[in-house]
Amino acid sequence: MIRLDSSITPSALLPRIADVWSASAPKIYSIDRSCDPAQGAPVFTVAGRYTARGWTEWTQGFQFGSALLQFDATGDRDFLEMGRARTLGLMAPHLTHIGVHDHGFNNVSTYGNLYRLAKEGRVDAPEWELHFHELALKVTGAIQAARWTAIPGGGYIHSFNGPHSLFVDTIRSLRALAVSHRLGHALMGENDRKHSLLERLVQHARATALYSVYYGEGRDAYDLRGRTAHESVFNTTDGNFRCPNSQQGYSPFSTWTRGLAWAMCGFAEQLEFLQTIADSELEALGGRAAIEGFMRKAAEATCDFYIEHTPTDGVPYWDTGAPNLYRLGDYLNRPADPFNEHEPVDASAAAIAAQGLLRLGRYLGEAGTRYLQAGLTVMQTICAEPYLSKNPDHQGLLLHSVYHRPNGWDFIPEGQSVPCGESSMWGDYHLREAALYVQRLAKEDPYLTFWA
Repeated sequence: MIRLDSSITPSALLPRIADVWSASAPKIYSIDRSCDPAQGAPVFTVAGRYTARGWTEWTQGFQFGSALLQFDATGDRDFLEMGRARTLGLMAPHLTHIGVHDHGFNNVSTYGNLYRLAKEGRVDAPEWELHFHELALKVTGAIQAARWTAIPGGGYIHSFNGPHSLFVDTIRSLRALAVSHRLGHALMGENDRKHSLLERLVQHARATALYSVYYGEGRDAYDLRGRTAHESVFNTTDGNFRCPNSQQGYSPFSTWTRGLAWAMCGFAEQLEFLQTIADSELEALGGRAAIEGFMRKAAEATCDFYIEHTPTDGVPYWDTGAPNLYRLGDYLNRPADPFNEHEPVDASAAAIAAQGLLRLGRYLGEAGTRYLQAGLTVMQTICAEPYLSKNPDHQGLLLHSVYHRPNGWDFIPEGQSVPCGESSMWGDYHLREAALYVQRLAKEDPYLTFWA
């Protein structure tokens, strides 16, 4: 269980966050020089060097978005120009990619960050560029919303596995629908039928809360409150739920911790977004109380589960049911050991979860102190060694990240028996995003949101 340190404040973390940006800058330059976009987007490191892993190219937005976050945090315009040039020159195919559910990851991290920076007055964007980013964000939200499977009472954005598949991580990618809706856009279908992106956002979030998150209410024999299933499988003939499944976790009945973290962050972020939506828009979708109610229930359950099933320093092992965890003894009552011989930790899950804890804590106000302090505790851990990489010869920023343990894709260094010491593009991006979030809190700068 995470040992909450009530003495940590955002301001107290500023020296460690400064270390993040200092370590981050040369790594962004190094990746930009060495990774040829024609060879695929960098995904994870092997012996300290970023490599591609052709699957859906879902990490390219994190690469270029990292440069934009670096500018946001430090004001170094080299990174603004890098992020802008790479976005304008290389990200267009992601806008109209009909084969993936990751639009919020790729496009809100790039076009979205550029648009946000312009609307915040941080950059001087010519009018054409502002409209260009607006159009990109409208398109990406509609394309993502078109990946739709109807089920009784609603529907969901299906994963690249097919119409039967709901992934828990898509909740964090709903930011694409949210931004597109805020810009006044909708998805146009057959016979000129207009589909509300807000309606699809709410319906997908409801399906995720209902089928991907457990509440200890007796749903099955493994129903622990707050645990998540990576994939929920449906019968596409009648729309009925069939079973949980897992692609990157150990089993359908254990919790893949990065999937858990996506849920924590996604629900907390959508609760913040709903505060910007008028009651009248939510009334036809079930009303504010009901919508915020199921999202808050899911956010609190997943965040509680994370706090209770993570080692004391806030970094989880890759799956709560990983088969060799028992060999670690009382592992939840001491700090995580990334160099152990039995099961890897996943620091990328910690970076994502930290932001979910922090956002939920702020959303709940005084009632959210536990979550806020848990998030700050996680950040205190991952913004320092052995998780923060200060080695200029290692291209990764956040060490001890795991991609796909069941497929055996992660690099195992010589002398080790499980993956360790490597980084992922999503882990690095989310460490930067969480660091920027805390930095803005500490300096009382404008609150960081994915929308402008």
